[in-house]
Amino acid sequence: MKIIARDIPPRAAWALEQAGVHPLLARLYAARGVLAKDELDDGLGRLLPPSGLKGIDAAARLLADAMAHNRRLVIVADYDCDGATACAVGVRGLRLLGAQQVDYLVPDRVTDGYGLTPPIARRVKERGADVLITVDNGIASVEGVAEAKALGLTVVVTDHHLPGPALPAADAIVNPNQPGCTFESKSMAGVGVMFYVLLALRAELRARGIFDATTQPKLDPLLPLVALGTVADVVKLDANNRRLVAQGLKRIRAGQMPAGVAALFHAAGRKAPAATTFDFGFALGPRINAAGRLADMTLGIECLLTDDASRAAELAATLDGINRERRDIESGMREQAMLMAESLFDESEEPPPAISVFDPDFHEGVVGIVASRIKDKLHRPTFVFAASSAPGKEHELKGSGRSIPGFHLRDALDLVAKRHPGVILKFGGHAMAAGCTVAEEAFDVFEQAFAQVAQEWLDAATLTRRIETDGPLAPEHVRADIVDLLHREVWGQGFAPPTFSEEVQVLSQRLVGEAKNHLSIKIIHQGNPVDAIWFGRTEPLPARVVLAFRLDVNEWKGERRVQFLVEGAQV
Repeated sequence: MKIIARDIPPRAAWALEQAGVHPLLARLYAARGVLAKDELDDGLGRLLPPSGLKGIDAAARLLADAMAHNRRLVIVADYDCDGATACAVGVRGLRLLGAQQVDYLVPDRVTDGYGLTPPIARRVKERGADVLITVDNGIASVEGVAEAKALGLTVVVTDHHLPGPALPAADAIVNPNQPGCTFESKSMAGVGVMFYVLLALRAELRARGIFDATTQPKLDPLLPLVALGTVADVVKLDANNRRLVAQGLKRIRAGQMPAGVAALFHAAGRKAPAATTFDFGFALGPRINAAGRLADMTLGIECLLTDDASRAAELAATLDGINRERRDIESGMREQAMLMAESLFDESEEPPPAISVFDPDFHEGVVGIVASRIKDKLHRPTFVFAASSAPGKEHELKGSGRSIPGFHLRDALDLVAKRHPGVILKFGGHAMAAGCTVAEEAFDVFEQAFAQVAQEWLDAATLTRRIETDGPLAPEHVRADIVDLLHREVWGQGFAPPTFSEEVQVLSQRLVGEAKNHLSIKIIHQGNPVDAIWFGRTEPLPARVVLAFRLDVNEWKGERRVQFLVEGAQV
């Protein structure tokens, strides 16, 4: 492991500090490319205008026409947190803007698979729909859109995934990543795209005289959902996404949020008045995702749609229970998958350039999480496969992959598919996360072909785990109020949470936790004693070591003490 301190441009840090930014925050922001204080303005007025999105005006006109004729609108969602929040934003937003007939349908992970398929299009038609709207999917659904059009449906695709070689023949497509779209933020989540469509629709309705700037419905109440879906989907938090997330967090902290979001905070044991991006990514997001992994995402969407607090509490408790079940399944699978991955190389060797594992007993709803855990431990692009549970698909394997920086997972799958036609039945995804389906008998071919691409694309530097940090932490900043200050800011993918590094003296260390799998450490940091914990670490540390760590507060009997959360070590 290599610990590398980020470059902190002194002029930018000084300019931010002179503009009134806290000295520590000035240093952190400068290291992340922020040059001036106005870039930190998270006001709604600083959001990129919807007009920059290709196809958004056509989508707004189609939806406005449909509402004028009281057409039935059906949203086809996706079964992850981004898809669930995008669906809830779509349903709530369309109703806010005056749509009388809005319904939704979410595919089942096992029986339907991903996206708008021809059978889904037929089910939408059977519901009496006139207009089909996709959220967080659809850009690759060429056949599904064709079927919907053949059935007489108007189709509006809203998505953020990378398109394939052919675009679907929808009536309107809104996706910042479609060819010819000049929208500056290519990193919006599906929920962000749907929110933007609603902004454009409201402008279209204003232009038609349905309401004016003073009487138009406010779309601000949707921002907590936009923030949740954006962080949970681990998209890059560019300036526009950070503003969307900051606006959502402000409302949640002020107690302005849908009943389901409040109920999820309670079920997760988190405090909404002190909400952070960490809560979205590690507490609320997983509870919603669990429904799509093990049960029915309708539970998650209904939780986000209800305005009844008691109903929301009931649904949040159900989601919490499903998430506990997911953790139990994941724990057993992770252990087995890790043993399989580690059996691919000797203890004295480096892991192979890519990892692919399959076991007939794996649960397809959890393969992505397990792939992520293996990738984190071995620092290799990883695919985990499970046998499909869909009727008639018993001989297919469904895989989910996670990657490391410098290895574009979807492009790698594309190359495997071209080199070995017929091995991959279908695939899709992003640079860091992707999914694919292969025939069971083709698994060995896939494993070798995927490893071959990794062998060609990855060099020793990329295969070395690196932790980027913000360098040493001044002792005067080791305070609970500073930790609170940092937690209030928006951190996440592409705008990394503050991580510090320096050499410390280890006074004592012991294993803690039920399974004795966490290392509790007492250290001397710049002359002062500090408690630290390294989750998942069992090997002891030397007396002096360079640690990479984040800051947290440990509350015990009313006392708040700073502790370091260790991320890595360099001896």
